[in-house]
Amino acid sequence: MADSIPLGQPFQARLNAQTSASVESIPWTIWCVFAGIISSTVGGLWDISWHMSIGRDTFWTPAHILIQMNGVLVGIACGYMILTTTFGGDAAGQSNSVKIWGFRGPLGAFIATWGCVAMLTSAPFDNWWHNAYGLDVKIVSPPHTLLSLGSFAIKVGALALMAGLMNRAQPEVKRKLTWLSVFVGAVCVTQLGLILTIPTWPVNMHTAQCYLAVAIAIPAVLMGPAWGVAKRWACTQVAATYTVILLVFQWILPLIPAEPKLGPVYQHVTHLIPLRFPLLFIVPAFFLDLLWTKTEQWGRWKLAAVSGPVFALSFLAVQWPFANFLMLPAARNWFFGMAYFAYFDPAGLLYDPYKFQIAEKTPGEFWIMMAAAVLVSVITTRLAFAWGDWMRRMRR
Repeated sequence: MADSIPLGQPFQARLNAQTSASVESIPWTIWCVFAGIISSTVGGLWDISWHMSIGRDTFWTPAHILIQMNGVLVGIACGYMILTTTFGGDAAGQSNSVKIWGFRGPLGAFIATWGCVAMLTSAPFDNWWHNAYGLDVKIVSPPHTLLSLGSFAIKVGALALMAGLMNRAQPEVKRKLTWLSVFVGAVCVTQLGLILTIPTWPVNMHTAQCYLAVAIAIPAVLMGPAWGVAKRWACTQVAATYTVILLVFQWILPLIPAEPKLGPVYQHVTHLIPLRFPLLFIVPAFFLDLLWTKTEQWGRWKLAAVSGPVFALSFLAVQWPFANFLMLPAARNWFFGMAYFAYFDPAGLLYDPYKFQIAEKTPGEFWIMMAAAVLVSVITTRLAFAWGDWMRRMRR
């Protein structure tokens, strides 16, 4: 066989040959991890809609089960990878692994396993939290934070696993792994975007706090996976996939009947309520891809110093006027989704849902915060390049 390793070679030579051995197919464990991530994505978006439409009636909702299936499926796959590498006696597998606490396995498997533990631990914690502090709470609560950290660790681990395979894969397998990585990167953007739901709500899109929050959270998860796969137009593809994910849920969820089970009920709800129209990350992603075709060989800090402002300013340039449109009657339809309100939302009673909120007290405060957003975008972009370069070097 072309990939056979002569036993007569010195041990280190055999080890190097094993490490560089070509990957000819995608292992079932990667598909299992990918299935878990899809399950969590569907469950997470469905769960938020469930809370907005029905309320939290029980822990054992279909959405919650789908979320926790992520931990189960990824745990099975990563546990198999770690145990078979540790005890299976596969020299090639061990050469492509790291050792942690006496166990051997791919680094991504250990990262994702921690995420599984965090996710599964968050389930009873979340149930206790709701019983103690109320049936419906905000998106960012201690158990939700633990769940989100675990879910994000699984995605980072999955990207590391696929990067290690991608860098040793045959061209056709590498192409498939690249597309899987693009999808997982888009899910990372989706998850961070959900955490930013409040500061990026349409009524807050004319505040500097909105753009500062985006600059803190989004560049790393948008650019990092795209830079890591080293593929032309990868950043645009990540942003486009994020956009498609949210649009699919925005258009499908209202087709499912639902009614509130908690009070007070301020809105007449007869179907699942989706979140708002996706943020227009596809525009800065497009400009970043254009920039990177000419500047990839720049030093990373120099590239970040240009890419960060390109992201922040192009996003501001497109999202600000688009927010004006979202306030108009033309956006109050199924396509743009600006006519949907959660059952507990006193829109139209206590406030105007189509009037921008003012967060900064003076123009000076606004511009200082906008300048901070541009500066922060440079730092988070540099982190994205560090993450992407790490993925490019990944072998284990």
